[in-house]
Amino acid sequence: MNRRKLQDRLKLKSVETIHGEQFNNLLRYVFQVTNRDLQTFGWENREIAQSKLPVLKYADVLGWFDGDKLISQLAVYPFQVNIFGHIYEMGGLTGVGTYPEYANLGLMNKLMLHALSNMRDRKQSISYLYPYSIPYYRRKGWEIISDKISFEVQDTQLPKLKMVPGNVDRVTIEHLDIKTIYEEFALQNHGAMLRNELAWEEYLRWDLDDMTVAIYYDSNEKPMGYLLYWIAEEVFHIKEMMYLDEEARTGLWNFVSAHFSMITLVKGDIYKDEPLAFILDDGDIKETIAPYYMARIVDVALFIEQYPFQIQEADCQLVFSLHDPMLEWNQGTFTLMVDKAGKGYLKEGGGKPSVIINIQTLTTMFMGYKRPTYLAKIGRMQGDDTSVHLLEKLIRNEHPYFSDYF
Repeated sequence: MNRRKLQDRLKLKSVETIHGEQFNNLLRYVFQVTNRDLQTFGWENREIAQSKLPVLKYADVLGWFDGDKLISQLAVYPFQVNIFGHIYEMGGLTGVGTYPEYANLGLMNKLMLHALSNMRDRKQSISYLYPYSIPYYRRKGWEIISDKISFEVQDTQLPKLKMVPGNVDRVTIEHLDIKTIYEEFALQNHGAMLRNELAWEEYLRWDLDDMTVAIYYDSNEKPMGYLLYWIAEEVFHIKEMMYLDEEARTGLWNFVSAHFSMITLVKGDIYKDEPLAFILDDGDIKETIAPYYMARIVDVALFIEQYPFQIQEADCQLVFSLHDPMLEWNQGTFTLMVDKAGKGYLKEGGGKPSVIINIQTLTTMFMGYKRPTYLAKIGRMQGDDTSVHLLEKLIRNEHPYFSDYF
């Protein structure tokens, strides 16, 4: 069929719960989820559509339809993240896919533009996603903002027991103290997700039924850390280790080390710029680092209004030229003004720009993943020394933490 005629008959509209089966079929095809995969994770009797029902109920799900057939889709979750102590509304992009016979029609680009416009209307000034292709999402304005460090510790390398005043209890995944600990942790850590019920469901969606939880309580019986884990074939798998202080971290590693006679290896992931090797007595462990999540600023003016800049000795301003490959409202020359208290705002226009930058680089810089001096050095932005130095002073020096998956 003539591709022009094909494009003319396609319609963009919301994906509703009545489209659940088609939503499921498209996800399974695009992400190549087989019946064997479902059996491996204990989902043989539960379809992805059923497990993803919250997406269709609570998320902004958009799709292209060829008649009544859903042929391309994406979803945006309503989430919140902590950015340097300020809570931002965040649009979590997921479920992106198009059947191959409808590829190269520009369908996904139009879906993304529509979704980003909706995010702006909902005051979601930033969007996160897990990339199946980093180059593809970079072209759409997203950039890497977090890493994942995967580690393997042999049983002989486990930390020696260190006495702590508290104790560890094993509990079920439904225990309320887990969410209490995580909420306090998320409020303390830049970049972290504030998990609502939808976020928790996504985080635990594909986990095995034999997932176990250990909670560390201090001497006052206050929950200070938890460990999500399972043991299989003599391997201790850590899904998440969350702690609010060093005592809790020590107590949880004591608990892991207590399994010495049962295991030969401990495997897990760290989502901060904090390699495990340095804090172990035997640091000769295997660690691999990989980029994890990406983000993009959706509405640069709103993002700046909310952003907590460093306190300064005097008011300051910076004129910069911004390029965005998709969003016209993020395009052009802007003047950034920041007062002594660290409150910033943006206005359109200004004199000659002293910095030239794109939305991808601006995002990773303001998120603290890469510093202004480094970005200028590698040519990801152009700016004079005075302007780059000012950005160094304005942006807090803290790496983002993000351990969720959706």
